[in-house]
Amino acid sequence: MKIYIGCDHAAFEEKEILKKHLTELGHNIEDIGTHENTRCDYPDYASALTKGVVKDGVKGVLLCGSGIGVSMVANRYKGSRAALCRSELDARLSVEHNNANILCVGARINTMDEIVKITEAWLAAEFQEGRHSDRVAMFNEIGEDV
Repeated sequence: MKIYIGCDHAAFEEKEILKKHLTELGHNIEDIGTHENTRCDYPDYASALTKGVVKDGVKGVLLCGSGIGVSMVANRYKGSRAALCRSELDARLSVEHNNANILCVGARINTMDEIVKITEAWLAAEFQEGRHSDRVAMFNEIGEDV
């Protein structure tokens, strides 16, 4: 599966570890940056990742210190369903009920082991459709065009 991945400086090391792990699982990773551990602005990377995810119809993982900033940026775009997840349950439900296409995690909030488990739970989950489909359709039309 193709997965976009991106981060700011606060989560650079975690992104690199997660990227390696996902590649080893057989995923095709598109790293939109940052590509070095120096101060940068997360809105640049969150916007680029979100545009790629929506345009290509794939999934994406965004990391920053808390996960909050990148999730706020990603959800400004039409077709983005970014979910800030702190647990495996959050991750699973974000897909099952909301068909999340972008996972947001905080490198200063969760351990690396937790980030891996959250990401794996998110990727394994499947949208349950049914009563959730109408709600997802409603918020798919909210936001700025990509």
